[in-house]
Amino acid sequence: MVDQLFVQGTLDGLLTAGDATDLRDATFVVVDLETTGGAPDGGGITEVGAVKVRGGEQVGVLATLVNPGQPIPPFITVLTGITQAMVLPAPPIEEVLPPLLEFIQGAVLVAHNAPYDVGFLKAACAKFGYTWPNPRVLDTAALARRVLIRDEVPNRKLGTLAAHFRTPNQPTHRALDDAKATVDVLHAMIGRLGSHNVTTVADAIEFAKAVTPTQRRKRHLADGLPHAPGVYIFRAADGRPLYVGTSVDIATRVRSYFTAAEKRARISEMLAAAEKVEAVECAHGLEAEIRELRLIAAHAPPYNRRSKFPERVVWLKLTDEAYPRLSVVRALAAGDDAYLGPFTSKRAADLAAAAVHDAIPLRQCTLKLSTRTTTAACALAELGRCAAPCEHKISPEAYEEAAAEPFRAATTGDPRAVVEALLGRITVLADAHRYEDAAVVRGRLAAVLRATVRMQRLSGLTTIAELVAARRGGDGGWELAIVRQGRLAAAGNSPPRQHPRATIEVLRATAETVLPGHGPVPSATAEETERILSWLERPDTRLVEASAGWASPVRGAARYRELLRKAEAQG
Repeated sequence: MVDQLFVQGTLDGLLTAGDATDLRDATFVVVDLETTGGAPDGGGITEVGAVKVRGGEQVGVLATLVNPGQPIPPFITVLTGITQAMVLPAPPIEEVLPPLLEFIQGAVLVAHNAPYDVGFLKAACAKFGYTWPNPRVLDTAALARRVLIRDEVPNRKLGTLAAHFRTPNQPTHRALDDAKATVDVLHAMIGRLGSHNVTTVADAIEFAKAVTPTQRRKRHLADGLPHAPGVYIFRAADGRPLYVGTSVDIATRVRSYFTAAEKRARISEMLAAAEKVEAVECAHGLEAEIRELRLIAAHAPPYNRRSKFPERVVWLKLTDEAYPRLSVVRALAAGDDAYLGPFTSKRAADLAAAAVHDAIPLRQCTLKLSTRTTTAACALAELGRCAAPCEHKISPEAYEEAAAEPFRAATTGDPRAVVEALLGRITVLADAHRYEDAAVVRGRLAAVLRATVRMQRLSGLTTIAELVAARRGGDGGWELAIVRQGRLAAAGNSPPRQHPRATIEVLRATAETVLPGHGPVPSATAEETERILSWLERPDTRLVEASAGWASPVRGAARYRELLRKAEAQG
């Protein structure tokens, strides 16, 4: 019986168990606890046993009874043989934790049914103010479920496994004995892992989890990838891109697809078809994000759900005629001077158009009206919701002032006329207890505000011929970006302790040539420009140079952002 704290062995020369540590070289600390049987609440531990092993040899032992600070139930005494009298002189868990935490430092923590033992230790650390070292944890019970089949053992209990492997140490429901038995079981199962191509600590931990046969079979696809920011492409046997992703660490991210944490059905299907992973290293995270967007747009990988067709957008524009109206179009022409967008769907454009029609007396008919002949008016004219330009009840000049010009002002400058008209309509409907109708108008207000804020924000950047920005990198250097017309034209890194000007000049000389165009996103997708804007607007990003001022309208739509946030939240 172990009735006092003792530690054997030395900590000198112990190896830290990392992802690539070979199982033969790894240091394991096998832990077992005896408890009063309650839930983990920081107490209830009656005994701790821990054995440190490396290379199949025992290098240290820690064992002690623990005063749980509460009565031991009779059935626990019958099971373990630990009585109240035995634990009365023992140290409490808060005194045992410091040497125990030092003992497991830098090692792989092993336990049979590890969540139970780890849960008690973490709860005790939290209760008494100790930092849990968060070691790698290997559960021998979970490992046994993967290594042994039902024909070999009826269950995965420690006693059953010890008997099956004929281990020198047998469990007795005492902490140190059970820890030693777990060591023997661990070594027996490690001997079987080689046939499963499991050779490292990381392999063993992942193997113990519910990794599919496909994930294990295709895990080699992650070999040799760089630990650098960039884009990764899963390709089929014929070279077709199946999935495109981005990460600040390509190798680590791709490896995660072959772990138990990856449970998405479509990704499992993708892995079954994948035969190669291609990596494209990037200077920094922004370049990786942009390259990902462009690759998805170019190849439309079948397993990428988002941004499959970023080029498929629509616009809401004012037609070029005597009595203009709103029209949903796929692209803007060079002569279009009043428009709103881009919208990701026609439904979103129609919702914004409904908001404009609620606020401004633009005609809603699709007829091409003549200034010389009249056309019969529709019901909207009879309801007073249209000035009836079809019957020439309003001149083209008056129509321009009352309807067309407010739309132009709302989209490029101050949307006050539209916002106040819609807010007034919401108030009238709410006062009449027509709450559902008010909610519909509120949704339309949110749609038109969202589009206006977005377009003005995009236009502020895309009208600048060239902008150079820098952001401090993690290594002390600078992440650099050259943006032309809202498109990322070049990206690079300036080394630490070196002025970035030289790197900027090299990037400028080799940057993509971007010609000006028409509209708020003339040279890139709206999503690309928005990614660039998010990067530029970070507090730690510095503007180095700009060919023109980066600005938004003084009384533009951005001042209604809080109203937009509330409208979206209520919706």
